[in-house]
Amino acid sequence: MAYSSGMSVLLGLALLAFWLYCLFDVITTPDEQARNLPKILWVLIVVLLFSVGALFWLLLGRPLGPRAPRTIFRDDSGPQPRPRPQAPKGPDDDPDFLKDLDRRLRDED
Repeated sequence: MAYSSGMSVLLGLALLAFWLYCLFDVITTPDEQARNLPKILWVLIVVLLFSVGALFWLLLGRPLGPRAPRTIFRDDSGPQPRPRPQAPKGPDDDPDFLKDLDRRLRDED
């Protein structure tokens, strides 16, 4: 008897966690990325229909995964991948910063 009530508590907690995840996901999704309905309606569906609404969000409203990188065409050579933007440099990778830092440290001594 205690085993079955423990399982129902675990199932209830799992559904609550699933619902909270979906509710948080709806709220943090940008308005323009929600599919099929406006975002405010998705929030209402998830709140009012609980786990069924959360399941609807995952299947019908959640944005699709990341898309493949776009390609650009150059002459007749076929598609070429877009060049990646350079990653920002840290201050320890900037030679001007290191020279200035060295100069300031020598002036303090």
